[in-house]
Amino acid sequence: MPVLSRRVFLILLAPSAALLAQNYDGPRPPKKDIPYIRQASNLIQTEVVQAKPEGKKDDATYVIDGASSSAATPLAEPIFIMQADKIAASDLELYKLESKNGHRELQLGGRGKAHSIQLEVSRLTADGLWKLEVDETLDPGEYSLSPRGSNQAFCFEER
Repeated sequence: MPVLSRRVFLILLAPSAALLAQNYDGPRPPKKDIPYIRQASNLIQTEVVQAKPEGKKDDATYVIDGASSSAATPLAEPIFIMQADKIAASDLELYKLESKNGHRELQLGGRGKAHSIQLEVSRLTADGLWKLEVDETLDPGEYSLSPRGSNQAFCFEER
């Protein structure tokens, strides 16, 4: 690539790099790969659990111990902050859980199949800090963020 072309390329690339490295001056998560609920200048860690699959392959139900999450927010449209390392922020899916018999459930097959709730994912800094925003108002209840194809769950309650 000729020197002049490289300079033009770098000049055109500079604004894109600046957009990726926005100035974020809010709180930073103390642990990587865990979504935190942002409430003003505080971060609340989501409950980290493994969902246990039950039932047949085509009618899979995932069960999480406990009737409710230890993490809660009063915000109907919560914002999450995550320092990504091994989990890609864009792989997280949000699901509403059903509380039954002292545990939480998510049915991913059969008639009552759950649908993921839309998230808007945006990069805050070039070093892997991400913001996840819920695109709709959540009803009170139990929810889980889960990496696509994983039994890992990051749970919270919307009050």
